[in-house]
Amino acid sequence: MSGMMRREQFIGGGVILAVAALVGVGLWQISHPRAARWVAVGRYPQGVMGTDCTLAAVVQEGEEGRAEQALDEAEAVLRGVESRMSTWLSDSEISRLNAAGAGEEVPLSPETLAVLRAAREAAGESEGAFDVTVRPLINLWRGAGERDRLPTEAEVAEARAASSWEMIELTEKGAIKRRAEASVDLGGVAKGYAIDRAIETLQRAGGGGGLVDVGGDLRCFGRPLEGEEWPVEVKDPFAEGNLGELRVRNAAVCTSGNYARFTVIGGKPYSHIIDSRSGRPAAAVPSVTVIAPEALTADVWATALSVLGVQGLERLPPEADAVMVLGDKEDYGITCTPRVAKLVGGPLRERLTVWQAD
Repeated sequence: MSGMMRREQFIGGGVILAVAALVGVGLWQISHPRAARWVAVGRYPQGVMGTDCTLAAVVQEGEEGRAEQALDEAEAVLRGVESRMSTWLSDSEISRLNAAGAGEEVPLSPETLAVLRAAREAAGESEGAFDVTVRPLINLWRGAGERDRLPTEAEVAEARAASSWEMIELTEKGAIKRRAEASVDLGGVAKGYAIDRAIETLQRAGGGGGLVDVGGDLRCFGRPLEGEEWPVEVKDPFAEGNLGELRVRNAAVCTSGNYARFTVIGGKPYSHIIDSRSGRPAAAVPSVTVIAPEALTADVWATALSVLGVQGLERLPPEADAVMVLGDKEDYGITCTPRVAKLVGGPLRERLTVWQAD
């Protein structure tokens, strides 16, 4: 068997919000502990970034119309980011940049430029573990899967030479490639950015709480309809089901791992996450879940820690936390940063080790 096991525009995977009872029928209402009567309005937009999507808003009874409008606007935000930044759409800004020749300035929207600048900054903070310029290497390994043949050292070296921020200059209005083969893939950052912008839309509409979940990567604010915190299940990377549950409020949760999307070459699976420093698929961590105030931060560092492993926790921004599944199906453990230990429930605790900085 060869080729990509799953091909999506933006891959999430790993974190599933446990809100089936809350977001299953579109509109629910119960007596809330607060004085007013609260209702939750939710929906499941189809075809957003090639994956599942859940939007929810908690508002006072009588404000359902305003909530519906806010959800419409939040969905439009998500689709707008996809239309500009997806490499799976041939007419997106990023696709036009990737197709451009060397020396040609490609106009980009302020949003796309903002994401590229954030990605460039993240590359420095992670010492290259997170690198959106790695698309030539992604294409190399994807092609290797389709041919069922490992790339040669020369092919890896050539793709690595084109996978560098030195090959891309960001200007005030766009970007210029210094080498035609250079290209970018925003799959590890654009979804987080889109989720943040969609949440901001819901927050501006008011209400008691809200959720944006795209492919298992999510951000929430306020309270859900029931309880004080949003329950988030952490998927088992080795089998069906979940390892346990996190409970969060006013936070983003994003997961990256090598179990949801991979290439098979010679019967062996290779992660879709590429380490630009080696030019090869990352193999350090089966699953990483990052909790942060913003989804962009959580999205970036879920990918970066998949490359860096436990040692990368020292580089994690101070406002972020992580849960890492290490090892393999027969012998695995779970490591988390200290603050996450307070959020963890269920079977996660049985194999939990709390990481401490040296």
